[in-house]
Amino acid sequence: QVQLVESGGGLVQAGDSLRLSCAASGHTFSSFNMGWFRQAPGKEREFVADINRSGSNTYYTDSVKGRFTISRDNAKNTMYLQMNSLKPEDTAVYYCAAGKVHSVMRPGYNYWGQGTQVTVSS
Repeated sequence: QVQLVESGGGLVQAGDSLRLSCAASGHTFSSFNMGWFRQAPGKEREFVADINRSGSNTYYTDSVKGRFTISRDNAKNTMYLQMNSLKPEDTAVYYCAAGKVHSVMRPGYNYWGQGTQVTVSS
C-alpha cells in the first residue's frame, strides 16, 4: 500500500504559475512510476504527465508540453508538477497516482491521491 497526498492547488490568473506536490508514504516511493492526471467538471479524468522510478524519463500530454514539468525527489518521497503559463483550460482537479510502469491510462495506476483543485481565471 502507498498513500498519496496532493497539495499546492489554488486560484490563479491566466499566465501564472503553480507547483503541485504529491507526498507519498507507506511503501518504497522509488519503486513506483508516478503520474499526474486531471479532471475538469463534466469531463473524463485525463493523463497529464508521468515520470519513471529514477526520474530519468518523463512523458507529457501534448497540451502541456513546454509549460508543465514533472519531477520527483526520491529522498523526500515527493513528486512535483511545475505548471507555468497556466490557461483557463487547465482548470481541473489534479490527481497524483502510482503504478508499476509507464502508462497514460487510468488502469495503469494502482494508487491515487484525493486530488487538489487548480482554478485558472481569464
